[in-house]
Amino acid sequence: MLHSGPLPIGRAVFYIAVAAVAWGTGGVVAAVLHSTSGLDPLTVSFWLFFGGTAALALAWPLTRPPGVPSLVGRLRSGLWRFTVTGTGMAVYQTAYFASVNFAGVAVATVVTLGFGPVLVALGARLWLAERLGGRKVLVIAVALAGLTALVFGGNPATGSAARAPLLGVGLALLSAVGYAGTTLLSQVIGSEEGGDDPVGNALIGFAIGSVCLLPFALALGILPERGAPVTVGALLAYLGLFPSALAYGLFFTGLRTVPATTASIVTLVEPLAAAVIAVCLLGERLTALALLGGAVLLSTVVVLAVTRHDRPDEAGPRRTP
Repeated sequence: MLHSGPLPIGRAVFYIAVAAVAWGTGGVVAAVLHSTSGLDPLTVSFWLFFGGTAALALAWPLTRPPGVPSLVGRLRSGLWRFTVTGTGMAVYQTAYFASVNFAGVAVATVVTLGFGPVLVALGARLWLAERLGGRKVLVIAVALAGLTALVFGGNPATGSAARAPLLGVGLALLSAVGYAGTTLLSQVIGSEEGGDDPVGNALIGFAIGSVCLLPFALALGILPERGAPVTVGALLAYLGLFPSALAYGLFFTGLRTVPATTASIVTLVEPLAAAVIAVCLLGERLTALALLGGAVLLSTVVVLAVTRHDRPDEAGPRRTP
């Protein structure tokens, strides 16, 4: 499913959208794990990264394009970039899980996913020389409006469990910064030697993220305190396969074609996927405002998928920092 050659823009957007849907399911599974097994959000993040590392390590020999440098050689030549990418992945994933616990799902989602595209757009303009035209700014604004309507127009109880709102908002902002930095650096890495190997690049990032999270998982308790072992194991395996290995492999593949700002807008379908899961599996109901917000979000993704990205206001020569 992952390609080593250039992708059509529509397929690349589809890959990123599938990755976002997988991330949306991951948030639900992580919340269930935390409540049923007693695992700390940091420990849940570690198992997500550890499982993703194992799955990607198995997949990499099957997907490695001919002539691509070895992982060790690539890591040596771009150590700081891979280190920052892997650390950023660990930071924004863990900070988001923790923000949900302190501020509630609604606030954590809006702050993290709302600031993410804005930070990516600014970073892409300053760092990668992506040109931001009025049309792209309008798409960002419309997508964020749809996000806000979807989250706050859903179940009124989504934000009622806030324990420390200010701390939760701070963690959500940290998550947004980590997401933006990871997205921008991943696009830079994808344009370098070895950029045709998104699975290998994701594997390096996951391995570094696992190493970063391991000390915290050991300190907080790496094994579940309660819950049926088979159920907990199945949930952990799901986290390691779909919201991690598959999602990031597709995301990094799409980033080789889709500009960073566009990719950050497409990933806003993540809360839409979470809302669909809540309706289908948890029995929640969505208001008309939430349905309208979801439709707006989905429409922006469709527009981005069918729009060319070679216009003067949206594409420009990229420079490598």
